[in-house]
Amino acid sequence: MARPRSDDKQTAILAGATRVIASQGLGASTAAIAKESGVSNGSLFTYFDTKADLLNQLYIELKTEMSSVIDGIPADHDLREQALYMWTQWMNWAASFPEKRRALALLNVSDEVTPESRQTARQVMSGVREFMRRITENGPMREEPLGLRVALLNGVAEATIDYMMQDPANADKHRMVGFEAFWRMVV
Repeated sequence: MARPRSDDKQTAILAGATRVIASQGLGASTAAIAKESGVSNGSLFTYFDTKADLLNQLYIELKTEMSSVIDGIPADHDLREQALYMWTQWMNWAASFPEKRRALALLNVSDEVTPESRQTARQVMSGVREFMRRITENGPMREEPLGLRVALLNGVAEATIDYMMQDPANADKHRMVGFEAFWRMVV
């Protein structure tokens, strides 16, 4: 009879996969992931049928976590304050979890991530996308496709995060400079 699955073990595997992928890339072996997770290679496949299944689940988990950090945008504040809240939460998450950020960046461009997983991630991030649509709908990029607007704003965010991590003593300053650039693009 098969052993029951443990949520703790699955969480450990996803955390181990994040660390290994961040350091070794998507080509990292499942044996390395299992070792980092503190489980046997066979146990890893009790939770995930294939490495691709693991990568897809990790992608969805990371997108869900990233999306959840910007929940609670204060609806009673003006749009700029709401955007600053979202920006600050996003920057703090990325700077606090560089391995998750790196793993997610690699998964974002991976052919292993299925269209179904990408659709699930879009649904998870739908609140963020809707907020981005709302804050850009009257700005200078309003005629451009939402995907392009989001990609351009993401580029500013990634540059800001890089500077925050390279110069932590001035992280708050870099976060605000990045926000001002982001805001000027939006309105």
